[in-house]
Amino acid sequence: MNILFSIDERFVEPMLTTLYSIRINNPQPHFDIFVLQKQPLAQNQRISQWCEAYQMTYHPILIDAEAFQHAPVLKHWNETIYYRLLAHDYLPHHLERVLYLDADILCINALDSLYDLEMGANYYAGASHGRLINETREKFNRLRLQNPQLEEYINTGVLLINLEACRQNVSDKVIFDYIEANRRLLLLPDQDVLNGLYGAHIHLIPDEIYNYDVRYPKVYELFSEHPMTAQRVMQETVFLHYCGKDKPWDAKTNNDFNLLYLHYQAKREQQQKLWVD
Repeated sequence: MNILFSIDERFVEPMLTTLYSIRINNPQPHFDIFVLQKQPLAQNQRISQWCEAYQMTYHPILIDAEAFQHAPVLKHWNETIYYRLLAHDYLPHHLERVLYLDADILCINALDSLYDLEMGANYYAGASHGRLINETREKFNRLRLQNPQLEEYINTGVLLINLEACRQNVSDKVIFDYIEANRRLLLLPDQDVLNGLYGAHIHLIPDEIYNYDVRYPKVYELFSEHPMTAQRVMQETVFLHYCGKDKPWDAKTNNDFNLLYLHYQAKREQQQKLWVD
């Protein structure tokens, strides 16, 4: 299985926690881990050794430093968020698909049901958090992104990428032109670009299973087709997504799912300490 991240130095430790949670809940498959980076991460050797210890293979992928120099960025995002949009140009050509994950993700069940999904001609598979926001905002997104056909605004934190389809249909020029034409309207830059340009080519997957926003457990419990109680989440949800600026590794945050995240983080750190000792 091919797993993709796009991080800078700040997210090395969270990424390792994500990878640890993947391995613990998916003991059998071999994983190839690709990390898009603007410049070589200072901890690349450590990441490689860590992955090897967990029967994963690490592949650092360097991005052209000038490619996104004019792309708009916001306070808690930098240009690395755009890299996934052109991942197909940088990843090995023989790869057919890759699963992109944000580094604030926790895997709590087997992920093969998503990775092996039949995508058809779609470029991507992703989940919408539409039920978590009101219809007014959804309409605003259609107007803002100039895409009236946009049925669901996709969160790109978990994104299965059909690399073959993207190589044929996703153009860097089209993306850069869209950014330039809409830079003042982009609120969540890369996410806006993907939805604005390619929203019609995304296979929708259930967010309560594959991209569970931990900020809204009550919404999932009340409005899912099958109420997502805590027990059901633990049994069925594959990815928990710690969306927003407040992160579980930050002691100031307060979320019902933080203890679960901190449990995985502590287990990973304990294992690392054993290696050192």
